[in-house]
Amino acid sequence: MRHRSLATLILIALALIPVHGWAQTALPTISLTVGDAESGGQLVTGLKVLFLLTVLTLAPAILVMVTSFTRIIVVLSFLRQAMGLQSVPPNPVLVGLALFLTFFVMAPVWQQINGTALQPYLAGELSEEVAWERAKTPLATFMLAQTREKDLQLFLDISKTPTPETQTDLPLQVVVPAFVISELKTAFQIGFLLYLPFLVLDMVVSSVLMSMGMMMLPPVVISLPFKLILFVLVDGWNLVVGAVVGSFY
Repeated sequence: MRHRSLATLILIALALIPVHGWAQTALPTISLTVGDAESGGQLVTGLKVLFLLTVLTLAPAILVMVTSFTRIIVVLSFLRQAMGLQSVPPNPVLVGLALFLTFFVMAPVWQQINGTALQPYLAGELSEEVAWERAKTPLATFMLAQTREKDLQLFLDISKTPTPETQTDLPLQVVVPAFVISELKTAFQIGFLLYLPFLVLDMVVSSVLMSMGMMMLPPVVISLPFKLILFVLVDGWNLVVGAVVGSFY
């Protein structure tokens, strides 16, 4: 009886709460509208916001194209294929490792951009154009240090751009694609070296199986455990990560 009385009192109290009280405490709403700008400053601000949103959507592509991510993820993918592992480590693990290694390699560049361009711009000491030039210089210097002159000349010839006196005067539309194909070539070279010991092991296992008359047994089934134990014994992750990160220095 007591429980029924308590429930009845609660229902009566809820019924007595004024409806307009809930309306006054409603959460605010956010609306986006398109209208006529009252001044040129509002139009410029709107265009800046639109440009910022566009850059944010392209951020993953920018991260892949102008940083060390491309070389690292390609080498890790080659390593997994060379060992004969289809989904181990899984793709999220490889991408996460590649991202953190990219942050490690690019940390000096980010610090230089933050100190010379971003912080002075946020403090109002630099204009947007000057801040962009200061931010572009460390990133271009990093890319040019990893780019082959042959690849730079290729895109200079395609775009019919005259060769500047110094590499720092090269436009980004030439530096970025040249940097990407240079990174791919370097990653393929490292991948070839990773394949060699595992290929030799596959050949040895295949020869032993053929000599024993076990031609119907796939050599990969037998060689995979030996690949894993060999990789663990030589501390493979330490060697591979050290070689890949060290190649940027």
